[in-house]
Amino acid sequence: MSQQQTVTPTDSVGTSANPTLNEFLTFRLGNEEYGIDILKVQEIRGYDAITQIANSPEFIKGVVNLRGIIVPIIDMRIKFKLGTAEYDQFTVVIILNVSGRIIGIVVDGVSDVINLDTEQMRATPEFGTAIDTEYIKGLGTVDDRMLILLDIEKLMGSREMGLIDTTIN
Repeated sequence: MSQQQTVTPTDSVGTSANPTLNEFLTFRLGNEEYGIDILKVQEIRGYDAITQIANSPEFIKGVVNLRGIIVPIIDMRIKFKLGTAEYDQFTVVIILNVSGRIIGIVVDGVSDVINLDTEQMRATPEFGTAIDTEYIKGLGTVDDRMLILLDIEKLMGSREMGLIDTTIN
């Protein structure tokens, strides 16, 4: 049985009128909380049966047919090397529209939609070459929560993922 929830990028409060406000969908992977730009989110679905594709990287779980569109599904826990992925009633697939391509990401659970102003966002700390921070936009703070803000377009367009054609014809 599939749960489905459509996310509306803006609300009736008029948050889009404030250019210093950024809206993020937050989700959990293990003990960490991440945020992605709400404008990239198309919908949120329950974890359903996925058709596996032979010889695909481990983090690509397979594909689903979403209303006639074949959507690749990426398990973010495996992609970020956060241990074994366990699927339960809280596991969801976030359907994204990234550069005109529909992609699904499996996460442990969706938290909420939050607004961050520029004062709540910090630049990505420098780790040298020890940690690859290329796909991290920065860190966000809400009360005592720390969010890792992902640049989902850079991540999905990376050579390793190969999901978005970044070449110009």
